[in-house]
Amino acid sequence: MENIILSPNKYIQGVDALKNIAKYAKKNAFVVADEFVLSITEDIINESFKNENLEVIFEIFNRECSKVEVNRLKEILKTKDSKIIIGVGGGKTLDTAKAVAYYCNLPVMIVPTIASTDAPCSALSVLYTEDGQFDEYLLLPSNPDIVLMDTKIISRAPARLLASGMGDALSTYFEARACERSNALNMGGGLPTKAAMALAKLCFDILIADGEKAMFAAQRSVCTKAVENIIEANTYLSGIGFESGGLAAAHAIHNGLTILEECHDLYHGEKVAFGVLVQLFLENAPMEEIDEVLFFCKNIGLPTSLEELGISSLETDKLFKVAELATAPGETIHNMPFEVTAEKVLAAILAADNYGGI
Repeated sequence: MENIILSPNKYIQGVDALKNIAKYAKKNAFVVADEFVLSITEDIINESFKNENLEVIFEIFNRECSKVEVNRLKEILKTKDSKIIIGVGGGKTLDTAKAVAYYCNLPVMIVPTIASTDAPCSALSVLYTEDGQFDEYLLLPSNPDIVLMDTKIISRAPARLLASGMGDALSTYFEARACERSNALNMGGGLPTKAAMALAKLCFDILIADGEKAMFAAQRSVCTKAVENIIEANTYLSGIGFESGGLAAAHAIHNGLTILEECHDLYHGEKVAFGVLVQLFLENAPMEEIDEVLFFCKNIGLPTSLEELGISSLETDKLFKVAELATAPGETIHNMPFEVTAEKVLAAILAADNYGGI
């Protein structure tokens, strides 16, 4: 079995990086973004392409990454002379741009305006129906050609989104470590490389060193060195780490929690953070490690108990359904280096909740 690492061709990050977008695109571009994102980025992008004597065309994203929307954009693109697709905004916009670029056989540049997940660097688009229900995963043959992070814009997003990104990134090392121990395959269908494991560990180390400092800055919408470091950890290090290291229990717990209506208003990373605590109890991790994760989450405002997830009553039957969904056939929890059952997961959820509620 081969060892495989997956990565975007180029990752660019810095204050006012968006001003240089055309220098990196180097081609006439087709930009997809929603109305709000365009209101804060269109002038900057236009000026950059004007300075490089290149053409840029903007198309409003219709807010759902669906096959209907992908096909609509494909048809518009056929009438244009664009040679690169650029997605600007949040996850659904970026996933749509990746899908359109794939079907049109064009390069794609991803420009996140938030750092709330590790999806921008991935070779994956999540497709939904027009009414917002999950449809399917579109597995792409390659990662984005360019990922550009303007840290001034990202630092002005709500601080809760940055914290959510840290919750998602928090799982990276622990899930990759579990996959390495069990020889589970990563998202590229191979075993993780030493480089991927090193990046996953670096991701965790940066979160612990700079996470709380970054939140103090983000709450004032300013970009400090700590914010820069956390944006890189949330996006690039976690992105390479999860794809090239693999997923395990924490994300499966997240998927299980989606069955509860009380959790529907939570961000992805907020549910994943609690999933990390559950995974650590599930694998009987050292108490020092659990403590470190717990207090990190508390210090940056991530949920550490069922009550903080919005689940006010401990109904064992409902929680067992969460555990059953988390252990469904094909779920990533089966990448853990031991047999996992719904009963074991329920026990770990209750233990993590009891500890996290202190």
